[in-house]
Amino acid sequence: MKTTKLFTSFFESEKAGGIILIICTCISIFLANSTLSESYQSFWHIKIGGMSLEHYINDGLMAVFFLLIGLELEREIYIGELSNIRNAMLPIMGALGGMVVPALVYYLFNHNTPYQNGIGIPMATDIAFAIGILSLLGNKVPTALKIFLTALAVIDDLGAIIVIAIFYSKELNLVNLSISLGILVFLLILNRMKVYKLWPYLILGITMWYFMLHSGVHATITGVLLAFAIPFQRGEKKSISYQLEHKLHKPVAFIILPIFALANTAIALKINNGSNLPSYAVGIILGLVLGKPIGIFSFSYIAVKLKVAELTKGLTWPTVFGTGILGGIGFTMSIFVTLLAFTDSEIINSSKLYIILASLTAGILGLVILKSMLRKPITD
Repeated sequence: MKTTKLFTSFFESEKAGGIILIICTCISIFLANSTLSESYQSFWHIKIGGMSLEHYINDGLMAVFFLLIGLELEREIYIGELSNIRNAMLPIMGALGGMVVPALVYYLFNHNTPYQNGIGIPMATDIAFAIGILSLLGNKVPTALKIFLTALAVIDDLGAIIVIAIFYSKELNLVNLSISLGILVFLLILNRMKVYKLWPYLILGITMWYFMLHSGVHATITGVLLAFAIPFQRGEKKSISYQLEHKLHKPVAFIILPIFALANTAIALKINNGSNLPSYAVGIILGLVLGKPIGIFSFSYIAVKLKVAELTKGLTWPTVFGTGILGGIGFTMSIFVTLLAFTDSEIINSSKLYIILASLTAGILGLVILKSMLRKPITD
């Protein structure tokens, strides 16, 4: 099975980025529980121009991450795995199951409680972490499995973006929102006029982000909207979409996501004195560790049996289930949704800890199960 150079570059950068993400998380948790704890945690809350460093990272740098997600999704739709509807339906249905079932699991334990707003937390898959874990299996992993996991995670993130836009927006400022959307319309007109210079899209994109930031809709959504406004052309190397995606891979994988991890995993570990886990913890853990693989596998299986999708050559049902377990690595997006879902700092920090524990569990289980299934090196 052949893959594009851009996909190979993406997979390799996410592979290394996932490992760095793990290291940064460990460093952050260590510092947050050392004698430097107070200084380390207060550092991220330093105010610059009325906003904290953490705010700049979560609303600003993460918009760049979402821009990359949008560019990846655009590529997949035009020339990648999602360009063929038969090929696309398997990861689409798998991603749908991987969002619906974890949300239902969380809702089951938290409906009519103060924690109900966290229903979106176990819905997303962390691409960098999941691919980082998969890469540990080396050349035993068939290309079809890599593509399935990547497409699944990208669609999953799109679902999370939609959830954020609809359910985690604050009170709307219609003037700022209208200005932001007006800029988007102008960008789309530039696209239709075949303006193939990158700088007007970036300058107007930053302006659109500013007004979106003050509109009540989460500013990171701007990244995805900008991605689809940038001309894809034919996806060739000279296209500005290709060039921007290629240039963003390493900064996102090696700078933005590690900084996000450092800023958002500064968690002081506390022993739970109570005998029972809080309901939101149960929802997060079971949603990611059980809901994800069950949802991904069951929806994929039903889609194939109904002939809506087909099982790609190189995939087997056991490896689809193993990949579904890796889908339970929520981390970046799950932590991001946590910051939007809750306001109580203690609940936020506890949720982050449970997300990390659930993601670690899913990663180890997925690695062990896939390793037992993929015994021979692949030469495709």
